[in-house]
Parts: sequence; structure tokens; C-alpha cells
Amino acid sequence: MTVAESVKSAVGLAETPATRQEMSDARLPLQYRDSCANLLIPLNRCRQQEYYLPWKCEDERHSYEKCQYEEFKKRVAKMDELRAAKDGARSN
Repeated sequence: MTVAESVKSAVGLAETPATRQEMSDARLPLQYRDSCANLLIPLNRCRQQEYYLPWKCEDERHSYEKCQYEEFKKRVAKMDELRAAKDGARSN
């Protein structure tokens, strides 16, 4: 655990995945119910409160987009790992 993670957990800002009930209560569409949903819920709430002004909620949007990018990198790494196990053969 890094120093930043330990500070976040001590303050209560540790990122925990959103439960199915929280996602349902926030009325998230099914395609957005992933590991970054815990960041999308406050982002959507902020967007509604600020009338979707593009210069508002920048921190929330940035953290959500970063989470999405990190998840993308994990998927690419997993696909590369699977390709290496198949000796570089593609599935399509």
C-alpha cells in the first residue's frame, strides 16, 4: 500500500467498488456498471447539480476518465498475455 492509498483509507476516501444497489439507485445504464462506477455516480450527481456546464465537475470527470483508461490498459495487457500464450496467433 502506498502512502497516498493509506492516507485515503485513513480519511475515508478509499475507492471501494459500488454495490449493485448503489448502481441501481443511481440509475446507471448496464453498460456503465463496471469497476469505475464508484466514480461515475458522484460525477453524474455533480453534472445534474451544475446543469452539465462543461467547466464544472472537472476533477470528478478526470478521475473517472483516468479509471476508464487504467481499465483499458489492463484489458490490453490481458489480451497481450493471451496472445503470447497462443504463440502470437490472433483469434480473428
